[in-house]
Amino acid sequence: MPNSKKKPSFFIPLLLIFLIAIVSGLVIFISLLQAVDSSDQSTVTFLIPRNQSTQRIAERLKEEGLIRSVLAFRCVVYQKGLQSKIQAGSFKLSPSLSINELTQILSRGTDDLWITLPEGWRREEIAASLAKQELVNFDEQEFLTLTNGLEGQLFPDTHLLPKSITTQSIVNILLDTFEKKVLLNLGDDLAKSKLDLKQILTLASLVQREGVLDDEGYNDMPLVAAVLFNRLEIGMPLQVDASLQYIKGYSVTEQTWWANPTPADRKLDSVFNTYQNLGLPPSPICSPSQKAIEAVLHPQTTSALYYIHDLSNKIHTAETIEGHNANVNQYLR
Repeated sequence: MPNSKKKPSFFIPLLLIFLIAIVSGLVIFISLLQAVDSSDQSTVTFLIPRNQSTQRIAERLKEEGLIRSVLAFRCVVYQKGLQSKIQAGSFKLSPSLSINELTQILSRGTDDLWITLPEGWRREEIAASLAKQELVNFDEQEFLTLTNGLEGQLFPDTHLLPKSITTQSIVNILLDTFEKKVLLNLGDDLAKSKLDLKQILTLASLVQREGVLDDEGYNDMPLVAAVLFNRLEIGMPLQVDASLQYIKGYSVTEQTWWANPTPADRKLDSVFNTYQNLGLPPSPICSPSQKAIEAVLHPQTTSALYYIHDLSNKIHTAETIEGHNANVNQYLR
């Protein structure tokens, strides 16, 4: 029989190479999970905006020298199911933290709170809302005292506030935002107006409560402003229901500061009653948005003296009381 030679086997060396590659990869990956510098205890403030992607957060952490690898960070986030649990806000982070520790901190809680103060709120609503937040140094009564006479200047916006912020600092932030977004941004238009700032804000506060601005871009505030201007010019009472709501204050039954007014409310004894008094109320009734202020500065052209909103919140105007009554019958009855 012919001599048979044993063929060399490459299986074992290939398996060893494969195993070495896996072990090396694991060692490298584990090293990427470690702290950038375990001896560096210094901290930096890392801010995560709302809706920022995990990829971008990882890139920024790498840029700040807080992690070794973007990919390693993303792997840990996905492995732990934290994609939707990383919170927006500011965090005190250190290069001495591992990726596992970082993800725990970023998903556990932030030093700050994102707080939205909607347009059209009065001071008491803002105070009550802030009192429900985790603001350990906030005092509701102190806020009302500090903001007395500042209705209309507590600009509605979304703010990132430290949980330890003081009441005075919150008031300062609201006033600073008002200065930037209204006094500076609209400074030229404010200067050209025939009304002074207080009158502009007062009229804008009425427009804010009476007008409609929705997410689809529908905005009838310039038209509402125009109708109110027309009434002022001819010495007609403004007859704004929102002024009656302001007078009535909080309704325990309806659990709102803006309860539906009744015909009897038109006889309420108050300088804010725009049914009983001519001209503007003495001061704003809420915090108007920039859109409401712009509507007062740039009202739509119309000769209408009356308006109503139908059940779908669309406005209908009329030049005469007969036309107004016809609109009421057509759209509200």
